[in-house]
Amino acid sequence: MGWQLQEAKARLSEVINKAQGEGPQHITVRGVSTAVVLSEADYERLVGRGETLVEFMRRSPLCGQDGVEFARDGSLAREVEL
Repeated sequence: MGWQLQEAKARLSEVINKAQGEGPQHITVRGVSTAVVLSEADYERLVGRGETLVEFMRRSPLCGQDGVEFARDGSLAREVEL
């Protein structure tokens, strides 16, 4: 749903409740979408966990398994004109 800024300000609690229950709520100014109110869960999903690549790899189901091989692409590198 789109909310005009004045309406969103007047009904902020409802905007927040709908963001939690129904998803992102778009706010418009003079008919132009300018902001989106998200639930905390949606926000966290978007920004990620803030973990390092090593932490991500350690969470992999393949971590610690023996015999897992990754084939390397043997093609030549392409020429780049500088």
